Amino acid sequence: MNRIEPSIGISRRYLHDEVADRMRELINDGELEPRARVNESELTERFGISRTPLREAIKILATEGLLELLPNRGARVASISRTELEEMIEIIAGLEATACDLACRTITEEEIAEIEAKHREMVAAWQGRDEANYFRLNREIHEAIMVASRNTKLRSLYVGLTGRIQRSRYSAHQTEAQWAQAVEEHERMIPLLRARDGEGLAALMRHHIRAKKPVIAAMYGEEEH
Repeated sequence: MNRIEPSIGISRRYLHDEVADRMRELINDGELEPRARVNESELTERFGISRTPLREAIKILATEGLLELLPNRGARVASISRTELEEMIEIIAGLEATACDLACRTITEEEIAEIEAKHREMVAAWQGRDEANYFRLNREIHEAIMVASRNTKLRSLYVGLTGRIQRSRYSAHQTEAQWAQAVEEHERMIPLLRARDGEGLAALMRHHIRAKKPVIAAMYGEEEH
């Protein structure tokens, strides 16, 4: 019988996967902004690692489209062209609309109550102009509906795609009228969830996400490649 030798590369693989996860969070949270250069010295010190796992993590994020590799100049956070942005938002709108339809078939009363509680908190944050909490709760509501769809493949596609525009989607500057409209649309989502009206909720969600195009484009869609 052949003896299986232990792999000395496992711990390193796990390390650069973890570094990639942490960098993904920095990009999604907006700490690493579009077109910003990746400062390797700063990140190795921050994460307490060598440059090797960091550079492996950079390669991972480059294949995902989150980073752009610059010849002999390291990497920078990827920008998104207007065409790419339009395409991404359409797909995200479709995924979330599908999640709404599925969630209305499977969501529990407890889950609806949790979403409604988050909605009330979100409205209070809006009224108090507490942008940080408003955007956090907004994101959590969308994610809760996705989870309630009980479709892991759908959720995986959603997470993989929405990461590139997550920060701008929830926190990009919007006018008072746009902000009020977004809150009003969220207000209409709750009774549709309670009625398990999948078709109505899906249509509303698709419109809700498409309406964010100008807001997101102002931050990420400035370049055409």
